[in-house]
Amino acid sequence: MVEWECLLAGGSFEELVEVGEPRIVAGQYGDGCFVFAMSPRLTTALADAGHFRLSDVAASWAQLRAEDAEVIDTEIAHGIVGDLAALVSSARRQNQSVYCWVA
Repeated sequence: MVEWECLLAGGSFEELVEVGEPRIVAGQYGDGCFVFAMSPRLTTALADAGHFRLSDVAASWAQLRAEDAEVIDTEIAHGIVGDLAALVSSARRQNQSVYCWVA
């Protein structure tokens, strides 16, 4: 989520932490599972981004992950980012929030 927000809306990891993002809404410290609330800034950026912007972000995200030796196929990255944007748009239409569970 932090990488997506930095890529879509700008800023840095340090700036996000400084403003309390991403906000942890549930966490199990023994097993490392956490649930984060997606920030309003990220949900707005995802919902407002067009197809070409999402494609650019997906390619940049795949490249960032590759720099950390985590290979994500660009096509898969496009699918993830595109599906996430669709989920956020749907949630906003229903006046709902979006959360990210990390294990």
